[in-house]
Formats: sequence, C-alpha cells, structure tokens
Amino acid sequence: MCRILFARAEKDFSISAFLQPFAELSRDSREYQGHGWGCAWLDKEGWRQYHNICPIWQDDLSQFGSTSLLLVHARSAFRDEGIVVENNMPFSDGKSIFIFNGELRGVKVKSEGRIGAEKIYNYIRRFNKGDQSAALEKAVGIIKKRSSYVRAMNIIISDGAQHSLSTNYSEDPDYFQMHQKQTDGIHLVCSRPFAGEQDWQAIENNQTIKL
Repeated sequence: MCRILFARAEKDFSISAFLQPFAELSRDSREYQGHGWGCAWLDKEGWRQYHNICPIWQDDLSQFGSTSLLLVHARSAFRDEGIVVENNMPFSDGKSIFIFNGELRGVKVKSEGRIGAEKIYNYIRRFNKGDQSAALEKAVGIIKKRSSYVRAMNIIISDGAQHSLSTNYSEDPDYFQMHQKQTDGIHLVCSRPFAGEQDWQAIENNQTIKL
C-alpha cells in the first residue's frame, strides 16, 4: 500500500530535504510505490500542490522551495487499477489536505469519489463542524464498523491550523505502523522511519491524535 509523510515546524524548512529520504523509502518498499506521487505545502498564499504520475524517486525533487507544513503521498494503486494522475493524493477541497495509506474491504458507506480514498475523505468532511480531529475519529469509527475487513487505514488530514492522524491496522505492523520524530524543531510523521536515522518512535495502533 501507499506511503505517507507529514512535516510541520514553526520556521520554514527545505521541502527537498525530506522528499529525498521519503523517495528512498518508497523506492525500497517491499510493495511497489511507483504509481505516481504528490505533495501539498503551505506558503503565504495558502495551499500549493504538485502531482506527477511518475515514481517519486524518478522526479526532480530539487524543484521545490521551503515551507513550514508539508504532506506527501507515494501511491501503490489497489490491484494496479486507476493509474492516472487525477487519482494521486493529496486530495483537497481547497481548505484541507488529505493523505491515506491502507486497504479496506466490503465498505458500506455512501460517499462520492473516483477511488476509495477519495470517498473516505469526502465522508470525513461531512462530520467536520469545526473540530477536525473529532470529525476524523467519528468517521473512522463508522467506516470500521461498516467494513468487512480493515487491513489498514492510516489517514493524515490538515487544514493548515489543525493536523490530525488516525492510525488503524489489523495485520502486518512492520509495514503499516506509523512513526514520528522530532528533529531540529520539525515534527515528522511517516509510514516508516527514514533509512539510517535514529530516534523515530512507533505510534500506537487504533487511535486518532492531533499532530
């Protein structure tokens, strides 16, 4: 399944400094992560986004500047289907940014979207009355009850001011467990620790937290 990354700091940091190790872990993943990628970051004018259908490790990662908030997604398409750039995350409604990693089976919720991840995003948005984390927790709880099996459902969503993670998996923690790290004033959350780096901490399963 996909790989996801969140980075936030009080001061701007280099985007490419974190895209490069993320690209390497995506390239070296035991499941193929090359069905395109995308990222979203904040600047003075609001959210900026970039999507490309090529694998992240084949793209020019030096083209990006700096930001204080970054979300990145490398895609592993379910059953190798729907491989078009329009299906690459992050997804956005102009206010919030959404990235997802996981696999659900037999989901019985009504929601609009081209692929399952987009349907989940739109479903979460229904519950957001100002408290993003509460909306995420409520929507995920319903989705879990209305799915025949949740192999994994890791979600990060941000509106620029509120940032939330929901992490759930039923198997293979070595692959699906989320990790976080504080480094030089930057809070990182990722599907897997960057290669060769210390001090990453595993995030407990089955919870929704504010980042």
